[in-house]
Amino acid sequence: MEKRIFIALVVGLLFVSPVSAGYQASDLPEEARQSIVQTAEAAETPETVVRTVWVTAYSSTPEETDDTPFTTASMTRVRDGILAANFLEFGTRVQIPALFGDKVFVVEDRMHRRKTNFVDVWMPTKEDAINFGIHHTEIVILAK
Repeated sequence: MEKRIFIALVVGLLFVSPVSAGYQASDLPEEARQSIVQTAEAAETPETVVRTVWVTAYSSTPEETDDTPFTTASMTRVRDGILAANFLEFGTRVQIPALFGDKVFVVEDRMHRRKTNFVDVWMPTKEDAINFGIHHTEIVILAK
C-alpha cells in the first residue's frame, strides 16, 4: 500500500505539476517518460528473495508426520508441490532452481521447530524422500 501511495505521489509530481503549469505529459522527453514508467513498475513489483537453506524431503508416513499424515499444517491435503518451512508464511511460493528448475512450490506445512534454516519437499513415498537426501542450496522466495 505504501508503495502505491509513493508511486501516486511521484506520478503526481511529475505529471500533475507540469500539467497545471500548462504542460502535457507528452511534452516530456521520451527518455524521461520511460524512466518514470520503469520506476513506477519496479516500485509496484516487489523483488524476489534468494536464501541458502538445507533442502530435505518427507512423505506421508506416521514416523515422519503427526497423526494426520495426509493433512498439512495449513489444513490442506498433501500433494505434489507442497513445501514445509518454519520461516515462511503459509501460501508463500518458492522455487528451488538447482534441484527442480522452474517448478513452484507452495508453503503449506511446517517442520519440527528446531529446523530453522530448512525446507522440506513433500514426496509421494518414503523411498523417494530417502533417495532425495539432503542438499544445501539456494531457494527463490517469489514475490506475493
